[in-house]
Amino acid sequence: MTAPPQILVNRNKKHFLGVPAPLGYVAGVATGFTTRSDIGPARDANDVSDDRHAPPAAKRTKKKEEEEELPDEEDLNDSNYDEFSGYGGSLFSKDPYDKDDAEADAIYEAIDKRMDEKRKEYREKRLREELERYRQERPKIQQQFSDLKRGLVLLSEDEWKNIPEVGDARNRKQRNPRSEKFTPLPDSVLARNLTGDAATSIDPTSGLASMMPGIATPGMLTPTGDMDLRKIGQARNTLMNVKLSQVSDSVTGQTVVDPKGYLTDLQSMIPTYGGDINDIKKARLLLKSVRETNPNHPPAWIASARLEEVTGKVQAARNLIMKGCEVNPLSEDLWLEAARLQPPDTAKAVIAQAARHIPTSVRIWIKAADLEDETKAKRRVYRKALEHIPNSVRLWKAAVELENPEDARILLSRAVECCSTAVELWLALARLETYENARKVLNKARENIPTDRQIWTTAAKLEEANGNHLMVEKIVERAITSLSANGVEINREHWFKEAIEAEKGDHVHCCRAIIKTIISQGVEPEDQKHTWMEDAENCANQSAFECARAVYAHALATFPSKKSIWLRAAYFEKNHGTRESLESLLQRAVAHCPKSEVLWLMGAKSKWLAGDVPAARGILSLAFQANPNSEEIWLAAVKLESENSEYERARRLLAKARGSAPTPRVMMKSAKLEWALNDLDAALKLLDEAAKSFPEFPKLWMMKGQIEEQKKQLSKALDTYNAGIRKCSTSIPLWTLLSQLEERRGQLIKARSVLERARLKNPKNEHLWLEAIRVELRGGLKDIALPMMAKALQECPNSGSLWAEAIFLEPRPQRKTKSVDALKKCEHDPHVLLAVSKLFWCERKIQKCRDWFNRTIKIEPDLGDAWAYFYRFEQLNGTPEQQLEVKQRCIAAEPHHGELWCKVSKNIKHWCLSVEQILLLVAKELPVPV
Repeated sequence: MTAPPQILVNRNKKHFLGVPAPLGYVAGVATGFTTRSDIGPARDANDVSDDRHAPPAAKRTKKKEEEEELPDEEDLNDSNYDEFSGYGGSLFSKDPYDKDDAEADAIYEAIDKRMDEKRKEYREKRLREELERYRQERPKIQQQFSDLKRGLVLLSEDEWKNIPEVGDARNRKQRNPRSEKFTPLPDSVLARNLTGDAATSIDPTSGLASMMPGIATPGMLTPTGDMDLRKIGQARNTLMNVKLSQVSDSVTGQTVVDPKGYLTDLQSMIPTYGGDINDIKKARLLLKSVRETNPNHPPAWIASARLEEVTGKVQAARNLIMKGCEVNPLSEDLWLEAARLQPPDTAKAVIAQAARHIPTSVRIWIKAADLEDETKAKRRVYRKALEHIPNSVRLWKAAVELENPEDARILLSRAVECCSTAVELWLALARLETYENARKVLNKARENIPTDRQIWTTAAKLEEANGNHLMVEKIVERAITSLSANGVEINREHWFKEAIEAEKGDHVHCCRAIIKTIISQGVEPEDQKHTWMEDAENCANQSAFECARAVYAHALATFPSKKSIWLRAAYFEKNHGTRESLESLLQRAVAHCPKSEVLWLMGAKSKWLAGDVPAARGILSLAFQANPNSEEIWLAAVKLESENSEYERARRLLAKARGSAPTPRVMMKSAKLEWALNDLDAALKLLDEAAKSFPEFPKLWMMKGQIEEQKKQLSKALDTYNAGIRKCSTSIPLWTLLSQLEERRGQLIKARSVLERARLKNPKNEHLWLEAIRVELRGGLKDIALPMMAKALQECPNSGSLWAEAIFLEPRPQRKTKSVDALKKCEHDPHVLLAVSKLFWCERKIQKCRDWFNRTIKIEPDLGDAWAYFYRFEQLNGTPEQQLEVKQRCIAAEPHHGELWCKVSKNIKHWCLSVEQILLLVAKELPVPV
């Protein structure tokens, strides 16, 4: 009977088992085969390879080395001979290779390279075409499904979720692996297996245990007797029972142990030190060696005690520190540390022992007083201390603080005898004494301490408090003289601080006397004005207004004809003084500087604001006498009359002014008054005359054009603006008015051309670019406005108004980024800060918005638009008190500029409105930023 085939004998045996692995096979790495998705459908043997699977590198290098090792043999057979080219191989390969051969090879190589370059372009083009044709004929599966993949974009979310999940192809064992289970063995099993029998103890005669450690089992820590593992567990349980019984209540038999929180309590008993235990041991050894080698070194004992304290061994720390105190009984640091470590009752005994050893230690007596709870006991400690240390200022001060005023005065009288150089004790005694006794005390203090300025200033304050104002200045002068005689340096800064302190204590005469006496000390005559103005500003910045007033008074007395000092003093009084003080200062100012128009006008305005119009007229008449034909005074007089509805008087004044001082401003104000009174013909007549006399004053042309626009004479207004531009080509408002007129006439192209001409005449002007951008925006052409804004920012990169406009041209998500760029370029520009404030307003960040509005008006208080937006913001988001505060601050600042502000304030209908009324009108018209 024949044997069956092997495959029938063992059906489960795989056919590749026992067969050697194919070349290039690496276990676990898919190298050497290609899937259908890689090669595409059914490639031929002669297809162009994509070089994705090159043969293994080791194999290639091996073949190459074998080829290099084989020597080139000459083949001179007839089969290798050709009639035209000769033998196929090199007949002279064995001959030496000389320079001629190298030159010939180089020539042939250059010729081959040249010929190859000629055919290279054609060859590469043909190769590309073949590849493309091949890819089209035999595309990859990935490319065949690309259009279907693109179609997945159209799937809805529900359809995508309904795609079935791919099943798990693994078998059940692989899908549900069982975790390994480990069961802990009891001690009995471990003990049984140690010797292989049922015994529970180790034979002491065996090799594992010996009575002499280290002999029978070298290198091991062997037990010295029987080791019963069960008894170890029983001992552990017994120890736990003992600990639990120790903390139980032995009286009532009820336990006080919380079974749940017991382990937590044990955890809390562990020292809180988180370092390495080896570091603690090393530190202990080091400190122990220091103590033993030098026991009289107190820091070693203190460091040792603190180490034990940190590691939780407080009792060991106490024992160490007390031992240190025994060794070094004269070290106050050791006694203080011992008192700190001991509980309060023991600390008192320790500090008492310290006081017996070191009765002259101030710190120990103060610690003893601190340990006492009752004030009476503290007093007793301090008095005992003062018996041992009568010259300690610190102890006297601490003792005086615990007494009532009468006892304190008695104590201080004794204290100044013991500590005659303590200024604080003398001054404290002087404050508690009566006027007469205080003078005697201060005189004694000056005798004992002739080099301290505080005694002198206290004496001056004492005299002022009792009404002897004449003595104040004498005392300060004597102080400077006496201190200089005793070699004390007179420091201006220190004396100015004394003056400021005196003012804060309501000693105004003392403050003025100090300023008057000290202000000239150490200042050269040529530097006096500059230095004194700086002193006045520093005092004003520290809210020491009386000191600043005294500095200005002395400077004006020294330089009575200096107009700049009078102006600074006047502005100081305007900001920080009263109306009466300002008017009295201005009266003295115009007496010394009658040619200063500003001082006359400030005086007249102060009277007018107070409602005293006749007095204001009187001041202006005096100003006329001092400054005949002064344009400013003429116009101030006209404004005074027109504000008080005295229009005929104002007309007569302007007529006189045109006769005596025919300036462009006088002509303009004359025309403006007629325009405001609605006499347009008279206004045009005056403007025609003025334009002939002063053709280069642009406001005349602007007013004439606006009046003609008001009369609906647009063609005349156009001619007026064009004539004005020919005369005043640098006037930006004139160009803007002409452009806006063309825009209102519907001539958008002409408006653009006007602004382009303006930019040619006035390059790099931010206002012209901004108007051009707004023309496009008003025409609904934002696509043109955006590139124009980019050009404008290139030409004017530091223009705040352009950046502010650019922020709100962006979509809302990009505005914050744009605002950051704007702040980098124009960090302190009020227009950019205002735009950022509005941005926070849009985002409803109320507090941030309020802070940025405050920053804006602090940088530029003259920008009316910022005040109007701030007030509108407070109307919508603030309290009535906040609204009132913004309004009052705006009235005090008197803003004059701002695009929206000027539209209202410059409107001829609002020519008599106050700042408050203009603020309300502008805020009412403002839109909420979005």
